[in-house]
Amino acid sequence: MTEQVRDENVLRAEKRRKLHEMKESGINPFPYRYERSGSIEEIRSKYDQLSPGDKAESEKYNLAGRLMAKRVMGKATFINIQDQSGMLQGYIQANKLSQSAKAAFELIDIGDFVGISGFMFKTKKGELSLFCEDFEVLCKTLEPLPEKFHGIADPEIKYRFRYLDLIMNPESRKVFETRSKIIREIRNYLDDAGFMEVETPILQPVYGGAAAHPFSTHHRALDMKLYMKISPELYLKRLIVGGFDKVYDLGKNFRNEGVDRTHNPEFTMLEWYEAWTDYNDQMERFEQLISHLAIKITGSTKVTYQGKEIEFKAPWRRLTVYDGIREYANVDPEKMSDEDIFLELKKYEGELEKHPGGRGAMLMRLFEHTVEKHLWQPTFVLDHPKEISPLTKIHRTNPDLVERFEPFCACMEIGNAYSELNDPEDQRNRLKEQEAMRVTDEEAHPMDENFIHSIEVGMPPTGGVGVGVERIVMLLTDSSTIRDIILFPTMKHK
Repeated sequence: MTEQVRDENVLRAEKRRKLHEMKESGINPFPYRYERSGSIEEIRSKYDQLSPGDKAESEKYNLAGRLMAKRVMGKATFINIQDQSGMLQGYIQANKLSQSAKAAFELIDIGDFVGISGFMFKTKKGELSLFCEDFEVLCKTLEPLPEKFHGIADPEIKYRFRYLDLIMNPESRKVFETRSKIIREIRNYLDDAGFMEVETPILQPVYGGAAAHPFSTHHRALDMKLYMKISPELYLKRLIVGGFDKVYDLGKNFRNEGVDRTHNPEFTMLEWYEAWTDYNDQMERFEQLISHLAIKITGSTKVTYQGKEIEFKAPWRRLTVYDGIREYANVDPEKMSDEDIFLELKKYEGELEKHPGGRGAMLMRLFEHTVEKHLWQPTFVLDHPKEISPLTKIHRTNPDLVERFEPFCACMEIGNAYSELNDPEDQRNRLKEQEAMRVTDEEAHPMDENFIHSIEVGMPPTGGVGVGVERIVMLLTDSSTIRDIILFPTMKHK
């Protein structure tokens, strides 16, 4: 047994002994409620202007929080309590407490929740504090907190036991408060633009809207296989068919994929669809949304991410897939045969099956290897190969391409958008091609007859956009990995 484990076992045993002593003494270590006068920040802001040595004895407050520090200074004790809004110092003279309050105070440990009552004052050193006239234990804890000065350095502990991370690291709490604000501002922007928020099914008989492996389950009562949503796209388009002009869904998607710096199997996706528009209109709306978020969250369209500046102010750079390959791979895709593209791709991937995924897929893999690493500033990558975009309108000037864009920033994709395909015959043929590909490509799009029927009823010209919310949060909180901005990331079971 290591020294650390022995110390932790001793601490746990001591905390349990104190819990039992409280109960035997008639002290309730788990009361039902506590009447607070407000949050720590609310009280702090009211008295921050006190001068050192000043007291506000005429007003009494009840404050509550987790005990984070305890320093005995002769007959007095200084404590720090923490709630969601911040930290406050308490000053306690145990001999001036009631007998029951003193008994409770003597049995508390770091990590316990406590209630303190009294008046505000500033110490001679200028520290705003509460002079405690009463004390109550609100929750006796049994597990020691991580060591204060080192906090949580092990990512495994940080992500698996997020509650410890939130207790010990104010920076983590700030990230998730910012995430909440970003999601609120997304809704504000879209609501103000006349969009209606809707909900689409999480359990679907036919999955679609993206190239991804789904999670599946079985519905016992109906005796049918169902898939967890990989995208709300096909349901949102049904709503455009039904007569709604502007709709959005902000919720969870689920893709049965690996975990890395920018991927988690359960993630938050924003998708919106707007009738009477195309992908050019949606590039402008995307710019507006992201610059709106940057200003609301950081105060500026310029942010710093991982030590480098990003400027979100419109207009963003427009770069076609072909032009990107020409500029950064130094080859011209329009002049290359399939074999030429295959041989060029082999330079980056080594051994390959013959023409993997077809011409369009090879070009996009070549783009990933040669272009994406250069796309630090916000850039719209547009006009993708037709065969990799089965739900997208054919490009109005080049039948080999589709009207699609992917916004990139900090060298990562942060969304996807189309001029939506509304020709039912073309849509059926494109999905038939995808269905045939499923023999060798499990991520190819399945046929969805109900969706085809909706397009046959008629869908107006429509622009649609999908946004990876976590990646936007990463950019606006300067977080290097998606796990830092998901409260409970997917972890291998232990």
